[in-house]
Amino acid sequence: MAVPVGRSVVFVTGNAKKLEEVIQILGDKFPYKLISKKIDLPEYQGEPDDISIQKCKEAAKLVDGPVIVEDTCLCFKALGGLPGPYIKWFLDKLKPEGLNKLLAGFEDKSAWALCTFAFCAGKDEPVQLFRGKTEGRIVEPRGPRDFGWDPCFQPDGFDKTYAELPKEVKNTISHRYRALAAMSEHFSQLNDTPDTKRTKHGD
Repeated sequence: MAVPVGRSVVFVTGNAKKLEEVIQILGDKFPYKLISKKIDLPEYQGEPDDISIQKCKEAAKLVDGPVIVEDTCLCFKALGGLPGPYIKWFLDKLKPEGLNKLLAGFEDKSAWALCTFAFCAGKDEPVQLFRGKTEGRIVEPRGPRDFGWDPCFQPDGFDKTYAELPKEVKNTISHRYRALAAMSEHFSQLNDTPDTKRTKHGD
């Protein structure tokens, strides 16, 4: 279900930097105004998709309107995809250095960053998921420490970590960028549909 043009959508985050990055990536292609709101949602467990759906349904209920919820995973190949959705807690306890040391006993340092944006138009509406994935490897932390695990994730094809890359470069390759691009494309197509139909009838 599309949100009427010009409406605002609540993006559930208390992180100003994240909101800034999301607005920067979406640019003016995204047809709705994003308003951030910090909501304490339960910490669900399970597979990334299930967690995103649960969180989004709960947020839509609390906001009683359209919401977007983001969930980010950092998955280590050697650990079978863990920490995955629990990266927040691992980072909190171990810091970027500890994340790198987790793989000390493994030859395989490869990892992937997965971002899932979940959209729900309101209470009891279905949840739509948009995913983005960036492959890379875990390295000793380098670069500024102001954005989570960015200092220890080096995306494939680059010799710099997420933290060392200029914002405009990171924002064209990141897992978040890819998920947002999918979401943005979906909504702009939804909004183009009525006009396209009108043009066709007019021919």
